[in-house]
Amino acid sequence: MTDSILSKAATMEIPINSNGDSRTAEDDSLEQDLQQVMVSGPNLNETSIVSGGYGGAAEGIIPTSSIKDIRFKSRGITPSHSATSWIANQPGHYPAPSMHHSNSHPSMMSEEAAKGVAVEKFDSVKKWSINTYKCTKQMFSERFGRGTKTVDMELEAQIDVLRETKMKYEHILRLARELTNHFYNMVQTQQALGDTFADLSQKSPELQDEFGFNAETQRLLCKNGETLLGAINFFVSSINTLVNKTMEDTLMTIKMYENARLEFDAYRADLEELSVGPRDAAAMVRIEMAQQQYQIHKDKYERLHSDVSIKLKFLEENKVKVMHKQLLLFHNAVSAYFAGNQQQLEQTLRQFNVKLKPPGSDKPSWLEEQ
Repeated sequence: MTDSILSKAATMEIPINSNGDSRTAEDDSLEQDLQQVMVSGPNLNETSIVSGGYGGAAEGIIPTSSIKDIRFKSRGITPSHSATSWIANQPGHYPAPSMHHSNSHPSMMSEEAAKGVAVEKFDSVKKWSINTYKCTKQMFSERFGRGTKTVDMELEAQIDVLRETKMKYEHILRLARELTNHFYNMVQTQQALGDTFADLSQKSPELQDEFGFNAETQRLLCKNGETLLGAINFFVSSINTLVNKTMEDTLMTIKMYENARLEFDAYRADLEELSVGPRDAAAMVRIEMAQQQYQIHKDKYERLHSDVSIKLKFLEENKVKVMHKQLLLFHNAVSAYFAGNQQQLEQTLRQFNVKLKPPGSDKPSWLEEQ
């Protein structure tokens, strides 16, 4: 049986056509059928390959025409665009959107905005660096006696007096707070002592009158002490407002004025240095820019000079008015208390419109004690 199979295999012949291809009649008929299909219906150029599986997004559709076009171009053949137009007219076909313009436009806008911010920051840092350099140079020149300084002797004297006055008033404020703290503790001790005397007057019949007199005296002293404590608290509050708000505000304006004076002198010295140099085209441009900066800082200096003069004048008037009232209140209240004149003490508080706080609220806060 094996010999018969081998003999058949040996006698089998493979038909060869005229071109040497091993094709049969069935292959020729199949090729004719395929050509008819390619002519009558959509060919491979009119199909598409979907990436991502069934139900994928429209962007995943890859037309096979691009693949076939590459093959055609490699052979020197120009394919027709009928397949492309046929696909575009088919229902359910959604061409992939072009993402190039939609992504590039916002990105370009964001890049331009970032560049604008960076340029603005660079300019501000550059201006700050130049200004700092000029001011530092001017400050060292003044300290070593090589530079000139714009000085208003009258205004400088008033500023020195203000700084000295503020230091003295701060000392008064610190002592007044210590007095308030000590006097509050004394009033609390008097109140506790009076309560103890009153309790013993009821429990000691043989000393009832003596304990009772002392209890009444301590209660009266405690009441007058609370009244005086209200006057001292009002005095402390007014001095604190004058020192830490009114004077401090004026000193802040003075600090701005001193900085403006230093900048003015720095740009004035820069302009003077450029004016004695060469007068070529580049130098004239630098001189013109220096002249503009000099004028800007001169206007700023003069404006702050005027502000400081006005504030010093109003501060002096306000200081005299406030201290006249507060010193008179402090004197009358302390004198009436230690004289034992309760009516005069209460009249003093009414005269200066001082309202007493509830008992137990006169003790300064922890922040005020520091």
